[in-house]
Amino acid sequence: MLAYPHGLWFTGDSYFYVGYALRPAPSPSKTLGYSFVLRLMEPLHSLTAVVVVQHLMGLAVAVMAYAVLCRAGLPAWASALVTLPVLYDAYQIELEHLLMSETLFIFLIAGALTLLLWRVRDGRAPPWWTALAAGLLLGYAVLVRSAGAPLVPVVLVCLLLWRRGWRPALAFGAAAAVPLAAYALWFHAERGTYALTTSDGIYLWGRTAGFADCAKMRPPKDQAALCLPPDAAERRDAPGHLIWRGDIPPRVLLSPVGSPEANSTLRAFSIRAILAQPGDYFEAVGDGIGRAFSSHRYPYPNATTERLYHFPDRPQLFPSGLAYATGHGAPGTVLADAMRYGRTGRPSRVVQPYADRMIGYQERWFLPGPATGAVFGLGAIAVAAARGRRREVLMVWGTAATLLLFPIASADFDYRYVVPAVPFACFAVGLGLSAVRRRAAGEEAGRADDEETATRWWGTLGSRRREKDRASVP
Repeated sequence: MLAYPHGLWFTGDSYFYVGYALRPAPSPSKTLGYSFVLRLMEPLHSLTAVVVVQHLMGLAVAVMAYAVLCRAGLPAWASALVTLPVLYDAYQIELEHLLMSETLFIFLIAGALTLLLWRVRDGRAPPWWTALAAGLLLGYAVLVRSAGAPLVPVVLVCLLLWRRGWRPALAFGAAAAVPLAAYALWFHAERGTYALTTSDGIYLWGRTAGFADCAKMRPPKDQAALCLPPDAAERRDAPGHLIWRGDIPPRVLLSPVGSPEANSTLRAFSIRAILAQPGDYFEAVGDGIGRAFSSHRYPYPNATTERLYHFPDRPQLFPSGLAYATGHGAPGTVLADAMRYGRTGRPSRVVQPYADRMIGYQERWFLPGPATGAVFGLGAIAVAAARGRRREVLMVWGTAATLLLFPIASADFDYRYVVPAVPFACFAVGLGLSAVRRRAAGEEAGRADDEETATRWWGTLGSRRREKDRASVP
């Protein structure tokens, strides 16, 4: 807070969220759950207040995981150990300081899981009213980041694994649908189609463009021109960078790519490519997972974007003339929006020597890729080994795996997509350890009971023999 009192800005996305907070209107590219929260805090006229709240959310995620693990029977020291990557990883802290949706997204998911797992000690399904509250939180999390949509069916399946789990599953599903249905109705009223966004097509096209081969796919005529030439240099571009180029086929042929018709065409083309070339698709997804677990940090999707995940040594430069959310109210440039929201003439500040201390901290204190892979691997082992608590571990580890895999599978790898998955992977490992400890304690108690029973039996037998001997004496 001393180094960057007004937070950090992520080029493009931060401008978008602040612009739509000042002028709300459904966007074809992103859901506005984070912008709604920014609008709620706008009367404070403080960018500093936003960042403080986000850091408190980050701390609360660790507290919630710690509380659930303690209730699960894990020792306090071990429960605290599991939260260390959430509390001290420099990339987690930097993400909390960005004016971005990820921290709110993580907080809402953690809150939902805490409600569902609060009765973890007795192994019973959560009551329907806590499942209802959890559904509302997770439904709103999808509005904060639409990549959270697959979490709803993941949690539903895990709830149904409990005995009589259909009641909390029904309450959870119905509650999760409420914010999504409300947003879809608003989207329809403004844009004429029921949806959360109309941009999934262009992201999925970017995912498949590097390997899509029209000779193998045999697409219909209206989609054939969406294939890149076999020798095109664009095939080697990162999908997260490629989709923003103005000369790619979708932007030339289907402009605007965010229209419902263009979105439908791009989605159909991409699904056809995946079905025709599944091996190439899984190879592309595997490459993204490999980057997440690599010991080397790549300048991906490009060096400019990757630098935004590091603490800077100079203030943000705002582009002139660029504006977001111009459909409602008086349009403003991104700099004007930042100044208006924070009531400050300097929406980006860097204060020394504190900034250099944070830069030095980030060079040393973070969870490296191989360690992240190990945490995910241990979580998978925990799912298999956690007899008696397999449903609970599966729910948390499934959340982590979904948060990691879905963005890579539907768009591209980005370091920003890895960070939100790590707290839940650590949480899953802690739950797995609690299950193993519980089972070991149960086996020890069983052995003690057996020994006590044997002692009583031998004692009874000895007493009977002594009585028999006394009776035989003349």
